Order: sequence, then C-alpha cells, then structure tokens
Amino acid sequence: MYSTPDFRKGLKIEINGEPFIISEFQHVKPGKGGAFVRTTLKSLVSGNVIDKTFRSGEKVDKPDLEEKQMQFLYESEGEFHFMDVETYEQLFLTVEQLGDARNYLQENVSVTVLFHNGKSIGVEVPIFVELEITFTEPGVKGDTAAGATKPATLSTGLTVQAPLFVNEGDILKIDTRTGKYIERVR
Repeated sequence: MYSTPDFRKGLKIEINGEPFIISEFQHVKPGKGGAFVRTTLKSLVSGNVIDKTFRSGEKVDKPDLEEKQMQFLYESEGEFHFMDVETYEQLFLTVEQLGDARNYLQENVSVTVLFHNGKSIGVEVPIFVELEITFTEPGVKGDTAAGATKPATLSTGLTVQAPLFVNEGDILKIDTRTGKYIERVR
C-alpha cells in the first residue's frame, strides 16, 4: 500500500479496483484543518483523467501490474498480433485496446504490454519510431517560407505535418508522445 507522502509524478496506484497513474500532485497545508493532497490521475484502462483529493496519511492500494516485452507481428482484420519474446506465447489486441499506439506499430517492433491482474490494458511503443512516407504532395521549387509544412501520410496510415522538402519514400523520425515530425532519416 502507498500513503500520501509516497505520492510522486508517475506513481501507479489503484482506486476501486482500477489502476491509475499520478499525472500531477500538490501537498496542501491550509491554515486551519488537516493537510491534504490534491492529485490529477489518469486511468491506465480507459485513459480518463480525474481530479481526486486525499487526506494526509490516507492509504491507497498498489496495483497488480506487470510489464512484458513483446514483439508486434502483424495486423489482421482489426486484430493486432503480439508475441512474448521470452515464452513465444501470442496475444491478440483490438484497435480499441491499442488506442493511439496503433499509429506507430510496424512489423517486428518491440513494445511493452502492460497487464493488470493478468489482463492486457495497454501498449507502450518506443518514444521515437521511423516510418516511411507513402503519400505526400510534391514540394514546389522556390516555396521556401520559413517553417512551411505539408501533410504526409505514413506507412501506418498516420498523417503528420512535415517540411516541404520531404518526398514519398523518405523515412521520417516521429515522436510517439506528440505525434510530430522530428527529422528526416533518409
């Protein structure tokens, strides 16, 4: 069990059987009355964000979480197939279970799958991925406005804003936390 003095950003706790991660917290000691902790929590299952206040010294449960390294194999009819790299067991996840992570999955990429009480609840992709451009409008010669961008559709179906000089077939480095273009790899 965790107590309120243990709270920190990124700590995973369980409330009413659901795992949450602490996004923000603030210890408050008013002039009158007891101290308390104001938190912003994000559900690891649904992604919903809630605000919750805890009295100082209040205890919360530690969630039964397990992380496994898995390899993405392929996608078929809306099911994404993963393989545990240690036991070679396969796991099937739906588009709803993956959320935005599906936009960054390429065959054979290693990901971390998060399990709560033995049930998969989410996938963490690498912070940076390299994806190929499958479609983008050609850049116009002489169009050199500073910071100008154009939409580029990547091999996973994700569309990002990229500089005018990128072309179809180029590989782009994408930040999976923001979904934004970082650099052209080749």
